[in-house]
Formats: sequence, C-alpha cells, structure tokens
Amino acid sequence: MKDEQPLHVRRGTHRPGGCVNDKYTLSAETRTVSGHTLRRIKALKNLAYARAGQLGGWIETPRNLAPSGAAWVAEDAQVYGAAQVLEDALVFGEATVSGTARITGSARVGDKAWISERASVTDDALVTGKARICGHALVGGSAWVGDHAWIAGTVGVFGYARVRGRTRLDANEWISGEVMMAG
Repeated sequence: MKDEQPLHVRRGTHRPGGCVNDKYTLSAETRTVSGHTLRRIKALKNLAYARAGQLGGWIETPRNLAPSGAAWVAEDAQVYGAAQVLEDALVFGEATVSGTARITGSARVGDKAWISERASVTDDALVTGKARICGHALVGGSAWVGDHAWIAGTVGVFGYARVRGRTRLDANEWISGEVMMAG
C-alpha cells in the first residue's frame, strides 16, 4: 500500500543499502507522545504474537523493535526513545517502554505498566497492571511485578519472586527465590 513502507535494516554483513525487514512495516498512522512521533506497526507475515496484516502497537524508530525473532509490540502499547524490544519479548495493552529500557528474552510487559530509564525486563518475567520499573532496575527469571508496584533505582527482582500491591523497592534491594511482597 502506498501509505506503508518496508523498513530497511542494517545487519552485520549485508548488501550495500541494507536489506528489507520482512517482519513488519510502519504505517502512515502517527501519534505524538512526550514529544516523540510514533508510528503504528503492521505484521507482514504470521508471527508468534500477530498474524500477517494485523496492526500492532506504536514505535518511534525501527531500532525499538527487533526485525527478527518473535518480539512484538501489540495493541496500543508504545515503545520510544532508545528503548528496545528484542528476542521473543512482548509489549501489549497500553504499556509504555521508554528511555533506554530493554525488554528481552520471553518477557512480557502489559496492561498499563511503564518501563523507563535504564530498566530491563528479561527471561520469562511478567510486568502488568500499573507497575512502574525505572532507574537501573532489573526484573528477570520468572518474576512477576504487578498492580501498582514501583521498582526504581538499583533493584533486582529474580527467580519466582512476586511483587504486587503498592510495594515500593528503591534502594539497592535484591529479591529472589519464592518471595511474595505485597503492600
């Protein structure tokens, strides 16, 4: 369609001018968030989280979403700045990923969660609800952070840890194992 253009992605060894991304395209539909112009993505082929032709969420630049793997931004989720969704990760609902945050592995970020600054969500971790992960925080393993939990600063949540309610972790705290924190 004339309002959609395939992305050109540079990879390690490539033909001059790059190669075409066969995973998704950027539509002409735009929105502005905090001074960033985002464009809606559209799947070009069947993927783990989308079918060919299905509209996805919003990204600012092709660097926000890996051109390979199952990584996807779905529904009304948005990824901007230098943030990245890589490997088999999924960002869905109305979630926001910004700053230099990274969502990797098979991690899922959804609902109205907000991941920002240098935070990372990785492995099989799940962040939902209105949870906020920021600073240098790391959520990994099979951890779950939800509800209105706030994880900031140099904090790590790993293993099968569950952080929910209005819990706030913000000062060199490391939670792992089978721990449940609710506030």
